[in-house]
Amino acid sequence: MPLSLMFEVAMLISSVCGVLVAAWLLWRARKQGDLQALAGFAIMMAIWCFGHVVLFQGYEQIGIYIILANPLMPTFFLHFAIRFVNSGSVHDVMLDRLLQVIPWFYLTSLAVVLQSWWIGAGDAISTLDTRSFFIFTEAGTWNLAYTVLIGMLAHGVLLFGWYCHSGNKKRSILAMFGVGAWGLLLATSFVFPSFGISWFPYPMLLLPTYLLLLVYAVVRYQILSVNAFANRALLWLAMTLVILCLIAVISVVSGRLGLQALANVPSWQLWLYSLLMLLVAAVIYQPLNRAISRLIYPGTQLNEAVLETWSSQLKEAQSWSHLISIGEHLLAKQTRQSIHIQLIIQDEQNSQESSSQSKSRLAIQVYKVASDWRFVLLGWDDASPGMRLTAEVFGSLFSTSCGLLEHSLALAKAERKRLDQQHLVELGSLSAAMAHELRNPLNIIAMATYDAPAETRQHIQTQLQRADRLVSDMLVYSGGLILQRSKVPLCSLVTTVLSQAQLDGVHYQLNIDDDIELEADSQRLQQVFINLIDNAVAFLRNQANAKLVIEARIEEGAQADSNKVVIQVHNNGPSIDEPLQGDVLFQPFVTKRAGGSGLGLAIVRRIVDAHGGEIHHRQHSDWPVTFELILPQQAPIGKDSHDTK
Repeated sequence: MPLSLMFEVAMLISSVCGVLVAAWLLWRARKQGDLQALAGFAIMMAIWCFGHVVLFQGYEQIGIYIILANPLMPTFFLHFAIRFVNSGSVHDVMLDRLLQVIPWFYLTSLAVVLQSWWIGAGDAISTLDTRSFFIFTEAGTWNLAYTVLIGMLAHGVLLFGWYCHSGNKKRSILAMFGVGAWGLLLATSFVFPSFGISWFPYPMLLLPTYLLLLVYAVVRYQILSVNAFANRALLWLAMTLVILCLIAVISVVSGRLGLQALANVPSWQLWLYSLLMLLVAAVIYQPLNRAISRLIYPGTQLNEAVLETWSSQLKEAQSWSHLISIGEHLLAKQTRQSIHIQLIIQDEQNSQESSSQSKSRLAIQVYKVASDWRFVLLGWDDASPGMRLTAEVFGSLFSTSCGLLEHSLALAKAERKRLDQQHLVELGSLSAAMAHELRNPLNIIAMATYDAPAETRQHIQTQLQRADRLVSDMLVYSGGLILQRSKVPLCSLVTTVLSQAQLDGVHYQLNIDDDIELEADSQRLQQVFINLIDNAVAFLRNQANAKLVIEARIEEGAQADSNKVVIQVHNNGPSIDEPLQGDVLFQPFVTKRAGGSGLGLAIVRRIVDAHGGEIHHRQHSDWPVTFELILPQQAPIGKDSHDTK
């Protein structure tokens, strides 16, 4: 094949690739100004390459005019570079000004093109087989210099972006520089004839690869589907190279094997036939693949777009229930059937189920084993192969999303814990300072009331005790809890607290076996019962038949060291308002008790949490108010003393 014909074919392929790439970019760009400018660069490159084809076909003047329009190519690339760099986390004033004057760059480039046409900046010479090839005249030096200058400015903008950006943007810019070096290597041979260098521009035969690599470097991290296309393209390219090598080997050894007819066939014909067969295979592969998939798995329509949609929407889940809701919606949309998702989380010893009340016969159960998430299909025995394939693919993707959500929730929980600890440290420092500043004037007030009338002195003393209790509660709540664990007989401890409490006529009943013991900090545990009893008495005071009942039992676990002590504190006082029930009741400064600090139950919860236990407000059929404490009977290993701050 003549070299000039190979060059013409390469330019024609580059032109077609430029048009197709520009159309694809405009279709995907929508309102993205950077991709629109890159599409303009692709169109100008397609036109420039087509100018060489026109020149080779004998239309010299038209071809020269088209090629002399090359300053518009780097102008479009400069426009793209400015928009690409000046986006995301980078917003530079200098780039804003360059973007404002970009119309003047276009006008200047157009003026250079018109001047080049006017002064005859291009000409044509004959190559070895008398085909015409473009060269710059002496007057065209300005055209070439301006084109190089704009290209250098565009790459300077990219260099600035590489310095400012990070992550995928920085990687894209680095890839563009690599592709730019490849393009410079290919384009350099284009100007050799203009400087009298008699060398055929072999590198330009690979020019179609420049535009494709450039676009891939730009959109690889923005449009994920292009990576799948690049994967297939490289696969077919590798297959092409293998076939070419195979044909070369056949041409050499066929004569020696007695296949003279095959040996007499020109190698280029064998290559052409093989490439044609490969091209036909590439064209019909996807339709055949879809047709066979629909035959084997009727009713299924799985493709890359569906999988990408599933993945992106599942990643938006903020909780387990939200993840289930999204999953069921996606499955119902894909299969047009109601499918139940059951999520079993063994670490939390519970399960999250679908919010749907309908009893679906098709279900996907997702569960965790050790650190892996797995799934199983329930009720799919009579489903079609296509439906089952859809469920299996979705189940695998959903399991992966469960792992991602679990990791995300763990990070969020750790961050909340860190912020809570930081808040307690700050609150502790503030409380200590306030206690010091408040107790001094309180002591002075107490001493100043010594000569006051008895009734006045009693009233002041009561209020001073209330203020001192508030200061003490703040110090307990905000301070660090260092537990000194020991064997504590529960019945004796609660009896001691009740004997010292001011019950004001409240009748109490104790249902605790004498042999119930637990490893705990006796002082802290006393504080728990003091707060709970004082809180109950405050609401039972002056109430007829006021009664307080404290009972306890041992709840045996799977192992001897996992037993728990369940303690319930009942009273027949007024029930707690519904808005205050739940976790709100144990938050600081939340109270309905007149004169209360709002820290009593918050302190109880801190002490119980430090012991590794739980406290809840329960709805009990026989009692208006019930607080339930669940404490481990034995301290966990290594937890003899524990600082929660």
